[in-house]
Amino acid sequence: MATFQYRALAASGSAVSGQIEAASREDAIAAMRKSGMRPIEVAEPKSGAAAARGRGGKPDPRLVTNVFAELGVLLQAGLPLDRALAIAVENVTQPHLRARLGEVLVAVREGKPLSAALAAQPDLFHGLAPAMTEAGEANGKLGEALTRLAGMLEQADEQRRQILSAMTYPAVLAVIALGVILLMLLFVIPQFEGLFASAPPGKLPAASRLVMGASQFVRAHGLAILAVLATGAIAARAALARPAGKAWLDRAILDVPQIGKLIRHIETVRFARSLGALIDGGVPLPTALALARRTVSNRHMNAGIAEVTDIVRQGGGLAAPLAERRVLPALALSFIRTGEETSQLGPMLARLGTVLDRDVKMQLERVIAVATPVVVVSLGVLVAAIVASILSAILGFNDLAVAQ
Repeated sequence: MATFQYRALAASGSAVSGQIEAASREDAIAAMRKSGMRPIEVAEPKSGAAAARGRGGKPDPRLVTNVFAELGVLLQAGLPLDRALAIAVENVTQPHLRARLGEVLVAVREGKPLSAALAAQPDLFHGLAPAMTEAGEANGKLGEALTRLAGMLEQADEQRRQILSAMTYPAVLAVIALGVILLMLLFVIPQFEGLFASAPPGKLPAASRLVMGASQFVRAHGLAILAVLATGAIAARAALARPAGKAWLDRAILDVPQIGKLIRHIETVRFARSLGALIDGGVPLPTALALARRTVSNRHMNAGIAEVTDIVRQGGGLAAPLAERRVLPALALSFIRTGEETSQLGPMLARLGTVLDRDVKMQLERVIAVATPVVVVSLGVLVAAIVASILSAILGFNDLAVAQ
């Protein structure tokens, strides 16, 4: 027999917790259901660091998205909120997420709005989730609001996966290129030093002397080079950890050709989709701007949007102050201006997100199309140059020997 800790809902709907002895977790769940309780979490007790990790682990964002999507479908099918949320909790397989959602369910059954229950756990639910939920509660279309929220979160997650997938291959090629060059300098070039040791000074080609000098330098000062690089990386990380350093880096990145344009578009896609969804959900524009701004990770762009938010709160427009600060691309300003003039800001922002997302995909493909051959050709040229320097030295050494 083993002892299991449990959290469950009693027949009266109140939350209960405690311990139960059973031969297995399945037997414990069966015994609890037989007694009229609905299990939320059943697990063997954890101790020390293991328990802390279990509580502090962050669930997969895709699982949270699935919960919102399922909850939206259930509510649109006509189920009461507490019943729909209970079904969504039962369908979650990750223990930590199930426990956190169980807390949300308990809060809802105690009379709290779903938006307040979500806002009570900001580490799990993004700030947009409570805002869109509150908007759905206000206009009586909570199911539609949650479905829209799930779609927005899914799009954001898909964009993150696309970016990571796009940058993985060039990064791997770059690491391989560096490894090949170090292998040549540390192990291949030293094999020929003894052969060229007897050559008269100045008779070896300049390229050969350069390659062998680089090999000797790396072997003699390799540890010092690593120490300098590590120290520089730590110092740079410490500098960039400060707000001023982060702001400088984010501003500088936006000025990098191609890369800056790509980052600006990626940030704008997230901002436009979030703002459009909030406005369509009935959230007032100043509040929607303040919430959507949280999705913008670039601090320079974030600061500009914050200034615009203050202007909008004071009764100003949106497109004009955004244009003055030049934080969004010209295409985005055109869509926003049209949305303001036609009172269709929400749909225009949604359309802007779709258009820019397609443009981001094209830019990523273009970056990969350029970066991949550049890395491959650079690797080939460097290796070929090293091999050519060795061969030219060998040929020159042989000619010298024949001449003698």
